[in-house]
Amino acid sequence: MAHKKILLVDDALFNRRLVETVLRPQGYELLLAENAQEGINLAICERPDLILMDIQLPDIDGYMAAKVLKSRAETRAIPIIALTASTSPEDIRRATEAGCADHISKPFNATAFPAMIADFLKRYATSNN
Repeated sequence: MAHKKILLVDDALFNRRLVETVLRPQGYELLLAENAQEGINLAICERPDLILMDIQLPDIDGYMAAKVLKSRAETRAIPIIALTASTSPEDIRRATEAGCADHISKPFNATAFPAMIADFLKRYATSNN
């Protein structure tokens, strides 16, 4: 598999460690951010292949972070997946309007997670790297 870079923006240490534990053995390079501003900065500098964005973040919410990333030429093409426990139709609509390509509900199935990520990377592949 090609070496893909994934940025996870999530303030919960447990979630960051779980995603890292599940995806690193699959050959993915993980970039980890604890808040939206750190995630935005990492996305601009590192240009990941995919961003997993928590919605409930301590500084600005994931909706606003997604809007910021989609407004910048250097990060506009990077697919953003909302990774959230907020999965009402309204929450999903807001994530889509903010620029998220899709969403994953938390808690997620760790066994199925790598296949979900591989599918997202196929569906939303970009040539930003």
